[in-house]
Amino acid sequence: MKKQKISWIVLSIFMCFSFIGIAQNPIIRNQYSADPSARVFGDRVYVYPSHDILSTEGKGRKDWFCMEDYHVFSSDNLIDWTDHGMIVQQNKVPWVRPDSYSMWAPDCIERNGKYYFYFPSTPKDTITYGKGFTIGVAIADKPSGPFIPESNPIKGVKGIDPNVFIDKDGQAYLYWSSRDIFGAKLKANMLELDSEVKILGDLPSKGLKEGPYVFERNGIYYMTYPHVENKIERLEYAISDNPLGPFKVMGTIMDESPTGCWTNHHSIIEFKNQWYLFYHHNDYSPTFDKARSVRADFLTFNLDGTINKVIPTLRGIGVTSAVNEIQMDRYSNISEKGTSIAFVDAVDTFKGWKTVLSQSNAWIEYNTVDFGKKRLKSVTVKALSSTGGILQIRTNGINGTVIAEVKIPVSTTWQDIKVPVKKFESGIQNVSVQLTDNNKQVEVDWISFE
Repeated sequence: MKKQKISWIVLSIFMCFSFIGIAQNPIIRNQYSADPSARVFGDRVYVYPSHDILSTEGKGRKDWFCMEDYHVFSSDNLIDWTDHGMIVQQNKVPWVRPDSYSMWAPDCIERNGKYYFYFPSTPKDTITYGKGFTIGVAIADKPSGPFIPESNPIKGVKGIDPNVFIDKDGQAYLYWSSRDIFGAKLKANMLELDSEVKILGDLPSKGLKEGPYVFERNGIYYMTYPHVENKIERLEYAISDNPLGPFKVMGTIMDESPTGCWTNHHSIIEFKNQWYLFYHHNDYSPTFDKARSVRADFLTFNLDGTINKVIPTLRGIGVTSAVNEIQMDRYSNISEKGTSIAFVDAVDTFKGWKTVLSQSNAWIEYNTVDFGKKRLKSVTVKALSSTGGILQIRTNGINGTVIAEVKIPVSTTWQDIKVPVKKFESGIQNVSVQLTDNNKQVEVDWISFE
C-alpha cells in the first residue's frame, strides 16, 4: 500500500508539471489553447490562455466556444514550455454557474508578491449579478498557483476579456470589453474599482472590438485589440499619453487570418530586450475555428514608436538545439513546388505535422538551430517513403554546405534512419532538407543530431 501511495504521488506530479516541447508554432502542443496573456515574472515568461475543449451532449453549446478551466505555462528561454496544470476550474468558483463552460480569455498580474488572476464567466446568481458575463479574481502566492478564487466577482463590471495594467506610479487599471472597450482604475487591493467606468472612445466605431491589452513603452500607452473591420478579426492598436485615453488609432498589428479563423486575441511583452506578440490560430483544428492554439512571433517598433506589422510564422520564436527533434514542417522557408505540409495523423492532429517532398530538388528550411561547439557526429531522420529517395541535409541555407546525405528506404511505416555527419559547422545555423531524386516522394517527420 505504501509503494502504491508513492506511485500515485509521482503520477500526480507528472500530470501537473509536464513538458510540452519546443518553441515552434503553436507553442502549446498538448491541448487546445487561446487568448494568451503572456507575463514576465522574474526570469520566466508565464502564459495564461483560455482552454478550448470540444463540446459534447450536455457539455457546452454545440459548435461554439466551450471552456471549463485554465492552465498556466511557463518558460525561461521561450523554447521549452512547462504545463503547470490546471489553476482554476468553473465548478470550483463560488459565483460561476457550473455548467456554463464560459471561462473565456483571462489575464494575470503581480502586485506586492501576490498574483491576481482575472477571468470572465457567467454567474449562477443572475438576480444579484445580472445576466451575461462578469469578471472575477483568483489570488496566489506564486505565478503557477495554487489560485484561490474570490467568493464574488468584481462589482460594477459586466463583460469579457479582462486586462490589467499597472502604471509606473503604481496606479492599476482594469480594461474589459462588451462590444465597446471599457476601462477604470482599480483600488490597491486589486479587487475593486476605484473610479467610474469609462467607455474608451476614439477607437473604430464600426465592427466588433474586444480583447483589450494595454502596455507602456517610452512614455506611450498602447491600446491593442482585435477588431472586425470586415468579416473576421485582425489585431490593431491605438496610442495615448494617458492609460484611459483618448486614444489615436494607428494601424494594424496583424492582418486577418488567411485561412479564415474568425477570432484572434493577443498579448505583448518584452523579455530579455526583445518584444514578442502572443496570439492564437486554429492550427490543430483547421475546419473548426472554436478550437484554437497559442502562437508567438517577434514584434518590432520603428523609431517613432509605431509598430511594424507582424507576419505570422510557423517557425515561431526561440533557438532550437540541434540535438532536439527539429520539426522541419515548422519551416522558415520552403520551395515553391514539390513541398507540402500535412498532419502526421489526420484523426489525432496533436501528433503534429510532416513535410512531404514530392519533386526533384524540392526543399524546406528551418532557421536558427544551435549546433553548439562540440562536434556532432550523426543525424537521424524520421521518414516514410513508398518509393525511397535520397535527402541532402545542408547548413547555411539551401545553397549551403551539404553536411549529410540520407538514403531513405522503401517502407510503409515510419523509420529512423541514422547516418554520419560529413562536415560539422558549429554555432547558429539554418538547416535545410532537399530531395534529390526524380519521381520519388519522401515524408519527413523530424531530424535530430547527436
